[in-house]
Amino acid sequence: MSEQAIVEKIIADAETEAQAIIADAEKKAEAVVAAANGRAERRLKGERDAAERKAQSVLDGKAATARLDSAKIMLGEKRAVIDEVYARALAAMREMGKADALRFCGRLLSEYAEEGDEIVFADNFAYSQDAAKLDVVKEKKLKVSPKKAAIDGGFLLIGATSDKNLSYSAILAADREDNQAEIAGKIFSV
Repeated sequence: MSEQAIVEKIIADAETEAQAIIADAEKKAEAVVAAANGRAERRLKGERDAAERKAQSVLDGKAATARLDSAKIMLGEKRAVIDEVYARALAAMREMGKADALRFCGRLLSEYAEEGDEIVFADNFAYSQDAAKLDVVKEKKLKVSPKKAAIDGGFLLIGATSDKNLSYSAILAADREDNQAEIAGKIFSV
């Protein structure tokens, strides 16, 4: 073999080996790129899933807040309706005619007055002189105070053991405490 042939053989072998090394490097590079692309895709999918979960969580939170705000507004409106019901009841009590007012007063005195109590009528109770003449006042030996109370209709009972507020607003407040849920159920039943 000539020197030229040996050199060509070495060059040919080197080129073959270089091509094999390049092909192997390209295969390894492709594998590294494919693995990197796989990791990037998995990471991208994970980030998208996390972003979707976070977005859904924010939406759920906003929806819950909206439902809560809506419920608060509805409750406020329902309370306003109940307030109006009791305001109208108070107005109706203030506007009772003489017969009804005296009958109501007599019933309250019969039920709540104790013997010897002092009656202090509201300054806006129009029938205090007539109420002072009711039979129950004599039967229970009740005293009628010359003073007037700054209450909304009705009267106060001042007793030896306890005082009782039987003003129209106090009676309605007690009624509201006891019956508000039932009244709301009847008004707002769907």
